[in-house]
Amino acid sequence: MSDVRENPQQHRFELPLGDGVLAAAYYRIEDGRVVLIHTEVPTEFSGQGIGSQLAAGTFELLRKSGRKAILKCPFMVRYFAKHREYADVVEG
Repeated sequence: MSDVRENPQQHRFELPLGDGVLAAAYYRIEDGRVVLIHTEVPTEFSGQGIGSQLAAGTFELLRKSGRKAILKCPFMVRYFAKHREYADVVEG
């Protein structure tokens, strides 16, 4: 479904967009939980659903690994409000 991958060294989930360009969801770890703090999509890809694809892929990876997310990023908060199927992944 998704090409989203985790890059633990950079503390982010990444969605490659071609030519070395990527969208990213940045996080920090607090008490074993993944705190999503910022999402970036390059301006030229704005409005194409890239952020939603990144969010869905991030939540799927967290679900597969059994981790919980805390949403501090406004984009992730809005995405989750419309996609409650990820309630098992989101904490708080």
